[in-house]
Amino acid sequence: MNRCTWCNTKNPVYVAYHDTEWGRPHHKDQALFELLILETFQAGLSWEIVLNKRENFRKAFDQFDIKKILHYDASDVARLCQDPGIIRNRLKIQATIVNAKIYRSIQQEWHSFDAYIWHWTDGKIIYETGKTHSDLSDRISKDLKRRGMKFVGTTIVYSYLQACGIINSHEETCFLYHK
Repeated sequence: MNRCTWCNTKNPVYVAYHDTEWGRPHHKDQALFELLILETFQAGLSWEIVLNKRENFRKAFDQFDIKKILHYDASDVARLCQDPGIIRNRLKIQATIVNAKIYRSIQQEWHSFDAYIWHWTDGKIIYETGKTHSDLSDRISKDLKRRGMKFVGTTIVYSYLQACGIINSHEETCFLYHK
């Protein structure tokens, strides 16, 4: 079975992610929040590194329970900075707390983050390959930054849009490719 060339077929976690999650539409706010946080930790790293630590991230960040993360304080930042199972970048950890608060405000404004993120394409999936950013990711990145989010540059946002299925970028030779 042919997969996208970026998928390390020797890593079963990566294969499962590629085959069952990446590029498929996500609409649950919990899943959208988890992917956004994981994408912020990807900045400057490979997605495979983050994905391999995903279960550790879930444990460290209370299963990405936004209600808990909203109340994280300096002691939580210190705890997370000492956790060898995650990426221990203080700025990204602090950004997670800030981003959770902004995510919550977007949920309140739009009634769900799903409504906010999918409105950018009127609920439609974009099929494109070979890009690392686009006009769409530029606009969303600009809006999230305006709201105060951190680590949401256009490349991270584009990767996020791919992860949550708004952009389907499976390569033409991949068994999941769509025109």
